Amino acid sequence: MLQDDIAALSTPPGEGGVAIIRLSGPGVIDHVSKIFRPYSPGLDLKQRPGYSLTLGHMVDAQGLKIDEVLIGLMRGPKSYTGEDVVEINCHGGVLPARRCLKRVLDGEVRLAEPGEFTKRAFLNGRLDASQAEAVIDIIRAKTEQGLRVALNQLEGRIGQELQLIEDELIGINAAIEASVDFPDEIEEPDYEELKGRITSQIKHIKNLLSSSLRSEIYRDGIKAAIIGKPNVGKSSLLNALVKQEKAIVTELPGTTRDVIEDYINIRGIPVKIMDTAGIRDTDDPVESIGVQRSRQAIKGADLIILLLDVGSGLAKEDIEIFSSIEEQNLIILVNKDDLAERKIEPEDIEKHFSGRTVIWVSVKEGQGLELLESTIEEMVFSGLLESEDYEVAFNLRQKRSLERGLNSLEDALNNLGTLPLDCLAVDIGGALQKLGEISGKSLKEDVINRIFHDFCIGK
Repeated sequence: MLQDDIAALSTPPGEGGVAIIRLSGPGVIDHVSKIFRPYSPGLDLKQRPGYSLTLGHMVDAQGLKIDEVLIGLMRGPKSYTGEDVVEINCHGGVLPARRCLKRVLDGEVRLAEPGEFTKRAFLNGRLDASQAEAVIDIIRAKTEQGLRVALNQLEGRIGQELQLIEDELIGINAAIEASVDFPDEIEEPDYEELKGRITSQIKHIKNLLSSSLRSEIYRDGIKAAIIGKPNVGKSSLLNALVKQEKAIVTELPGTTRDVIEDYINIRGIPVKIMDTAGIRDTDDPVESIGVQRSRQAIKGADLIILLLDVGSGLAKEDIEIFSSIEEQNLIILVNKDDLAERKIEPEDIEKHFSGRTVIWVSVKEGQGLELLESTIEEMVFSGLLESEDYEVAFNLRQKRSLERGLNSLEDALNNLGTLPLDCLAVDIGGALQKLGEISGKSLKEDVINRIFHDFCIGK
């Protein structure tokens, strides 16, 4: 498969200044030289050095010009994929890019599969599996902090940490196996020393898993649902947080009939904020569907923001809504605090919502919104380890492998001194295999294919 020449459009389809068609494979330079006419007479594209740009025209089978293009050459192994790579920079727009790509695919070059360029970079040793997976995290990053974490991983931060652990485990296994294979020449290793070395690596892995939680939040974000009875200011709060008129706001209760969603950035945390329909009993069939969808959104939310209305006071509906969600992570916002006539007092809050996080706000005046953001940040990161900040974020596949490797090491530690040394070597070998799955050293082909399945074509 790596002998194939592949090509794909690497920029989003549509109008733009430039569209880029990327090719990779052993014969791509020769192929492009046959469909490209440089401005400089006698210039041979096949003789051009790597990291060079050449201006000219792409031509069809009859030699007629298709578009003016700029050809970029990157010769393997010093390229993204480790193979010869050509990038054709044509004019942006659906028609020029389509015609140029069609011309490229007229020969022996085939259309690339999703993520195949990055997959080739992995298979050719340019990236390990964790670095390859970081590429998709960079593309999907929603905040500066999430982008920074993904860039750290692309630079090999995960691989560097895991290599330290692997080197130590290999050293431990070498000492154990030497003692088992040559008992007359090499004494058994010191069990207290082994215990200390294994314990140290267990702690290292646990620190990685703990510190990863913060980075995972920067990458994946949280879901927050704004709930409450009708007309308490839920849609106004959504509009204030997203800083645009996303939801319709009127004086009429029941205006919002569906769940309205948007992403916001709160202190670097991507937050999927959901404005829900006012929760109440209603005979309106459309509003009833909206209330049902609101309850579904509440069940899937990581954080609930319950709005109360100073102007209307506490009602039976407010207490019933609170009773249905009091087991979830919750912030209570007492809205319209700017009103002169107040029907909710601090003692009312203490009576019904004792021990819960309460913030008095005026969404209309923007009062208390900064406190809301800092409270969300504090709640999200409460209890997370900060002293060992490796700035890595493991995805689900990587985390499972790391946890299984941790389990193997804990088994080795528990069995130390009670089982033969060769059994201990098996446990440590199992840990090494699981760690190798993260970097790709011991991955099966079907897992490799799944890793690149979600990539876009052209990456």
